[in-house]
Parts: sequence; C-alpha cells; structure tokens
Amino acid sequence: MRGLALAALLLLVPSMSDARPRAREAGIEIGILSPGPLNAITDVAGVEVGHVTLIEGQTIRTGVTAIRPHGGNLYQDKVPAGFAVANGYGKFMGSTQIRELGEIETPILLTNTMSVPEAAAGIIEWTIAQPGNEEVRSVNAVVGETNDGYLNDIRARRVRKEAAIAAIDAAQSGPVQEGSVGAGTGTIAFSWKGGIGTSSRKLPQTLGGYTVGVLVQSNYGGALVVDGARVGEALGKYYLKNEVASDEADGSVIIVIATDAPLSDRNLERLAHRAFVGIARTGSPITNGSGDYAVAFSTHEAVRRPPARREAASTIGELPNEMMSPLFQAAAEATEEAVINSLFASETMDGHQGRIEGLPIEEVVRLHQRIKGD
Repeated sequence: MRGLALAALLLLVPSMSDARPRAREAGIEIGILSPGPLNAITDVAGVEVGHVTLIEGQTIRTGVTAIRPHGGNLYQDKVPAGFAVANGYGKFMGSTQIRELGEIETPILLTNTMSVPEAAAGIIEWTIAQPGNEEVRSVNAVVGETNDGYLNDIRARRVRKEAAIAAIDAAQSGPVQEGSVGAGTGTIAFSWKGGIGTSSRKLPQTLGGYTVGVLVQSNYGGALVVDGARVGEALGKYYLKNEVASDEADGSVIIVIATDAPLSDRNLERLAHRAFVGIARTGSPITNGSGDYAVAFSTHEAVRRPPARREAASTIGELPNEMMSPLFQAAAEATEEAVINSLFASETMDGHQGRIEGLPIEEVVRLHQRIKGD
C-alpha cells in the first residue's frame, strides 16, 4: 500500500530543469566565500533532501520537502541542533524540544501552514517503523511551514501523511531541486514566484575547511535586493511602493542550516540567528505578519548523540566561540544566495486565486550589472 502511494506521489515531482539559471550561472556571485561543489545543503556530507510536489487541476499547488541530517536512524543517532526566531507569526512544530534539549531526532519536514499535523503524522509513522525503534514512545516531529494559500487551495488540506513519508523516502544526496517543488510549490516571495532554494559555503583550510549548507522555503516580501542591487524598486514591485501599509510583505521563510563543523547546540543556535542577516540582505524588514524561523544542526561525528554517549559522561570535542565568526559569515551568505536561487528557479505559475509571475531573470541580471557597475 505504501509503495503504491509513494509511486503515485513521486510522479508529481518535476524533473530537474536547466531552463532557468541559478544566480551564479547568471553571473551573480554573492558574498566573499566560495560555495561547495554543488552549492547546496547537500555539500555537507550525509545530508539528504527529498520532495513530493502536488499539482492538481487549477487549485492544488503544494507539497512537502524533507531534510535528513544523515541517512541513518536519527532517533538512535541524534544530531545537536539550535533554533532561532526572527518574527514568530507561524507554526514550527518541535521547536520547544530543540531549544530544551539541543538536538534533533527526526527528519525535518517543510510544508504548508494547514498541513503541519499531517506532516508530523508522517514523521512519527516513519520514525517508529525504523529498525531499532520498536520501543519508542515519544517522537519530537520537526515541521516548518509557510502559507501558500494564494496559489494553493490551502483549506483543501491536500497533503496527507503518505506525502510526508514519501518525501522522507525520496531524500537523497547530490543536486537539490529548486524553485516550485515540494514545500515551495505554491509559495510567493517579493510578489514573484518563490520556492525552494539552496546554497553552501566552504571555509578555507586555514579556517577549518568546514562546510555550511542552507536550504530555504521562501514565502516572504519586502523590497528585493539582489547582491546589493535594489532590483525590486527598479522593477517597480516592492513593499510600501505607494507609502501605504499593507500585508503584501507578510508571509514566512523557513531556513535549514547544516554544517560539518563540530558545534555545540548553543553555538548552533547562534549560527541559526545569523541566517537572518542573509534574509535582511535580500530586502526584508521581517514584517509583523511573517513567520521567520531558522534551525541549524551539525553532522560531525564528535558531537552526535548516540545512546552510548547519552547514557554515560563523555568528552565531546567542539569548536570554541572564537572560531565561530567565519561560520557566521558562511551562514549569512549561503542564506542570501539560497533565497535568490529560489526566485531564479521558479517560473510563472497559475493557481487557486490567480497568476504569480516568475522573476524576470534577464532584467534582473541587466539591472544588477548596471547598478553594481559590472
């Protein structure tokens, strides 16, 4: 039964397309640090990403995106984690236990606002079915959301727990699909089509050689800035254009940060906070009606929390505070570029309440070159 459901759902996932370039492919290089080979969250070894995309008729434009910190049994081999909030108008399930215990024990799922319970049900069912979890009686499902209710008939609650399980099962390493896929299928950013975006940064060996990878679900607004160029204003589409307060910049953004640096949960929380530097650089004031959340985790073996390490005192090697600043820079840059990649990858979409245009890439590149003097 589950296999049939998985097959049916995965047919709805579009194939990778190179029709629209990523920001770097278009000549826009954000930041001072270099990206990893894939310029994706999966540049952090072991991290896997999967999507289930639901596009049905004229009204369903939604889905689920899954991020697995590693391919093993997360409940038995937990990873340290930190959580941060910029503006809390949203629902991020599992956040209080992350803050209390500083660890993640399930895949992280992203979906739409009204489907958080179904995504959580999928996580729980998937987790207790894993070999070794036969006695598990409590699961902290981690689910982030943004509201895709303009393009998607969100009240239909089309996402089911089977979609959540399918997204987890589909998770893999390698290139990550971006744009209108998974949880980004129906999202809107800066009044253009938003979606899933990803990016990474690799520190030089002199700074540890660590990698920071970011994946975002963009669904927020403001006055779009691309690598310092105020393209939203130049294109005539931006928040407070008519000097009238509105909710057009409201929405949400979920940011997932992975690193192979051996960090404590306290320093992972600090790293999560730096992601909002990247969000601000894209032109967002982080409005009253936006849910802006970041979760960060480390995959380093030295800071993992398997049962043997939890049951007895142990010595854990982790980076000192003095080595955090380069990682902060990496998180800010990768977040900024991930958002821009989400916009570059997303094409015009018709949906439940109308049409949302894709970002006009050629115009953006020309404006960027002119404004930046390239």
